[in-house]
Amino acid sequence: MILTKEQKKQIIKENTDNENNTGCVKVQIALLSRGIEELNKHLKEHPKDFDSKRSLLIKNKRKNILMRYLSQNK
Repeated sequence: MILTKEQKKQIIKENTDNENNTGCVKVQIALLSRGIEELNKHLKEHPKDFDSKRSLLIKNKRKNILMRYLSQNK
């Protein structure tokens, strides 16, 4: 459910030129997307896990905010 350091490094490497630039909007969206995928898998197995459902909603909202920001500030 939680991304490992290696997984995060791989996602960062795929989405930016500089590995130290983890604050880039594209990187943040990619990390949130991967976290959302992991939470969806978890919730399919544990549908009554309400804390994870809440975390999923929070991550989706954060991703939508970043997507809107990215589309407005190209």
